[in-house]
Amino acid sequence: MHGSPRSLVFALYYHILAAVGIPANLAVIVILSQRRCGLSTCIIYYLVSMAVTDLLVILTAVVLNRITGIYFPLSFLSITPICSLRSALIYASIDSSVWLTVVFTFDRFMAICCRKLKIKYCTEKTAARVIATVCLLSCLKNTFLYFIYEPLYIINDIPWFCSIKLMFYTSVMWAAFEWIHRIFTPCLPFILILLLNALTVRHILAANSARRRLRNQNSGLNQSDPEMESRRKSIILLFAISGSFILLYSLFLITFLYVRIASVSYFSGTNFVASNFILEESGFMLQLLSSCVNPFTYAGTQSKFRGEVKNLVKYPFSVLAKLIK
Repeated sequence: MHGSPRSLVFALYYHILAAVGIPANLAVIVILSQRRCGLSTCIIYYLVSMAVTDLLVILTAVVLNRITGIYFPLSFLSITPICSLRSALIYASIDSSVWLTVVFTFDRFMAICCRKLKIKYCTEKTAARVIATVCLLSCLKNTFLYFIYEPLYIINDIPWFCSIKLMFYTSVMWAAFEWIHRIFTPCLPFILILLLNALTVRHILAANSARRRLRNQNSGLNQSDPEMESRRKSIILLFAISGSFILLYSLFLITFLYVRIASVSYFSGTNFVASNFILEESGFMLQLLSSCVNPFTYAGTQSKFRGEVKNLVKYPFSVLAKLIK
């Protein structure tokens, strides 16, 4: 496998992912924290927290796991206890990112469809509490993953690398844990996001239809409506974020169902099967890609965000020009 075209593609992919994802998410954090994009503070809290967790996913899963493994395969990060901890941190970051997408979708559903509850729920304090709760529960849930690994090799009494224990596939307890683990990420988020988006679309279509009829009756003209335009921009942002999540996590979900239904095992250093490896690695690659797409979603749907990106890019050059003068 080492040095094959397939492995080179995978290695190059992770380098590009880190090179693009890290600065992109840092830019989102900096720009949105300045609160000059015309978004409410509540929305900014969710989008910044999503960018932070996406950045953590890239740092842990891409840099510390994949890229470090390529260049430093025998570093202290490959010692089994550290490797197990690293895995738990990776999945905690991924879970936080996924569920922050869900709670952001729910927040927009409340803001658009439940105007009476919006006043109580869509606040800065509620957003901060929800974000903190999601991140805490994600960390607690994934602490169990620390215990599913065993050493692949023991050299000079030092355990190296992480191999999933055989009992993980045969034990009823661990099978139940993985079903719960996968139901919460990404099965339940899939269902919740689709349901909330469907309800939001239905509400917006009904509200827009009623508003259009009312305006036509009052004015007799089909004039532009700022309120409908604002709703349109909000729904584009919401669907772009949640839609990319569903698209990029689909293969990851299929891989889990295939492993459990077909009674095969995940890839490890001791059970390489080319087709299984390609399926699992491709799903993981798309899953990690979801941690890079949101900054481009904001740039594509928010004109003020694009303006701030341009200002951020120009800033170092303007400082350099002043220093030269």
